[in-house]
Amino acid sequence: QVQLVESGGGLVQAGGSLRLSCAASGRTFSSAAMGWFRQAPGNEREIVASVGASGFTTYYTNSVKGRFTISRDNAKNTVYLQMNSLKPEDTAVYYCASGRGSSARSVIGHGGIDYWGQGTQVTVSS
Repeated sequence: QVQLVESGGGLVQAGGSLRLSCAASGRTFSSAAMGWFRQAPGNEREIVASVGASGFTTYYTNSVKGRFTISRDNAKNTVYLQMNSLKPEDTAVYYCASGRGSSARSVIGHGGIDYWGQGTQVTVSS
């Protein structure tokens, strides 16, 4: 059984920054692609960013390109999401996800996910 534990969410003003962390246990972390998803009230859960198993390839949804950076530390079994220039529309519950494959694109869709974290709330005030 894989456990994913997110941390780092909170309340921030527009233009501010937050860094989310996701600590993984229970599998060979370095062989799995990882992703960050988010879900706002009334909306479907959507991909925000993903990173391949090696950490060299990434994917970002258009709305966060240039503002968010995903990275991973395989020695610490942790994946990060650095969020800068936050906007009120970034407000959502953010979920860490572990994929079945190793490429960043393999976890863009829900079908590529085998484990989810419990989520962490990010609220951006205007």
